[in-house]
Amino acid sequence: MTKPLMTGRRAYAILVSTLVVASCLLLAQQTVPTTPYNTQGVTPPPGSNPSPARMTFFVTSVGIGKGGNLGGLAGADAHCQSLATAVGAGGRTWHAYLSTQARPGQPAVNARDRIGAGPWFNWSFAQLGAPQNALISVDLADLHGDTLIQAQRGNNFFKQSARNEHGQVIHGIGDPPPIQHEILTGSKWDGRAYTDSADHTCNNWTSSSTGSAQVGHSDRIGNGSSWNSSNATKGCRQADLESTGGTGLLYCFAVN
Repeated sequence: MTKPLMTGRRAYAILVSTLVVASCLLLAQQTVPTTPYNTQGVTPPPGSNPSPARMTFFVTSVGIGKGGNLGGLAGADAHCQSLATAVGAGGRTWHAYLSTQARPGQPAVNARDRIGAGPWFNWSFAQLGAPQNALISVDLADLHGDTLIQAQRGNNFFKQSARNEHGQVIHGIGDPPPIQHEILTGSKWDGRAYTDSADHTCNNWTSSSTGSAQVGHSDRIGNGSSWNSSNATKGCRQADLESTGGTGLLYCFAVN
């Protein structure tokens, strides 16, 4: 009686093992969910489909390379649009967060008036859905702290959320060089253009020699810790921008 009993147990074990293997093979053949992932430069898992199509804000990964001469607002916008298109987010209209100052026959332009109404989400939102650091700001008033309560509360603009179009954090204070946290804006803290006679925009983003530009700090560290209006550059040459912790990077916002 012992031998038939052992044979029965062995047959049962073989049957269970066969069912387990078959189940694994069946699962492997099923379609893998295409939930997006924030790859951060790592090869995405099989079946994932990273797409930054939902991204509505980024810091440029590279500058134009001509100091403060961006080709005016049109050139800066084209730079934002080109970088967005390169990562699959060109279906939106992108504008650089830049102000220009009034000139004879040319009224001033406020950066806040050219970036849409919000809300704005960074690359992480495009890849992960909605992690804590994905939301930059819900609207213009929140972004600029228009009311006392909004100013005290602050927006969600900080080092970990201010990412470039590839999802990378911009090098700031305490990071290995090059430090790139000075972002060109030409704006006051409220997102509006300067009204005095000094040059805050490298001659409305056409000069790579004389003048100066107001910058913000993407990591919100140093000189008032403002993301959009921390200090002025030493000049408008590319070397001038690099000498104080910048490379001519821009904030880009989707207006639609």
